[in-house]
Amino acid sequence: MGHPAGQRVVLITGASRGIGAETARILAARGDHVIINYREKLKRAKTIADEISAAGGSASTAGADISDAASARTLVETVVEQFGRLDVLVLNASGGLERNAAPDYAMSINRDAQTRLVELAVPHMPPGSRIVFVTSHQAHFHGRKPVPADYEPIAASKRAGEDALRTMIPTLATHGVTLHIVSGDMIDGTIIVQLLERRNPAAVSARRESAPLPTIPEFATAVAEATTSPTDSGHTTYVGGPDYLTTHSH
Repeated sequence: MGHPAGQRVVLITGASRGIGAETARILAARGDHVIINYREKLKRAKTIADEISAAGGSASTAGADISDAASARTLVETVVEQFGRLDVLVLNASGGLERNAAPDYAMSINRDAQTRLVELAVPHMPPGSRIVFVTSHQAHFHGRKPVPADYEPIAASKRAGEDALRTMIPTLATHGVTLHIVSGDMIDGTIIVQLLERRNPAAVSARRESAPLPTIPEFATAVAEATTSPTDSGHTTYVGGPDYLTTHSH
């Protein structure tokens, strides 16, 4: 299955719902071929791909659990086999709030899976390609701002993932690939906010009181923009949460 010449090939992890799915819709509407990666929700991923195609866009699906090394390798091999290259990798999949998650799962999905996927993908990314890491203010500012106890393992592991990716910037540069970070306040309507609201309603209402929470379309638009914006590697785009961004003078 090919794609029209001149069309960017974009792989979005964890794209069967929420931010990933919305980012796929936006990029497809702008002319990219989007590959919707899902872990187990094939039906949902296929529905999104069908919606995109019906709207005149170009999309396909690719099932893989990126925390599994063999599955991640097969994912990249399949993309390269089908399209010959990868122009944009959006690292959107994350986890750790699942009820029965193993204690080391957050670090495994939010750090190790991210760096491994980048290592697998980069040899197939032409110069000028982009990697976008999607994170939250609570993770990005981890260690500098308080985090709800329930979210601590995710915040710590996503921060570790961001740090690990940032150390790869010089290596990425040798391939002509840049890394961009998009950090958002809690995003209204996402599964993570729903899970957190169940466990710790006060933490979510405290964020709502500080400023309106960004919506999924607002945040997904910022992620889509980061795939083309003319910024230096390592640049961070912030969405929402103005209180995180004000520096208090001592």
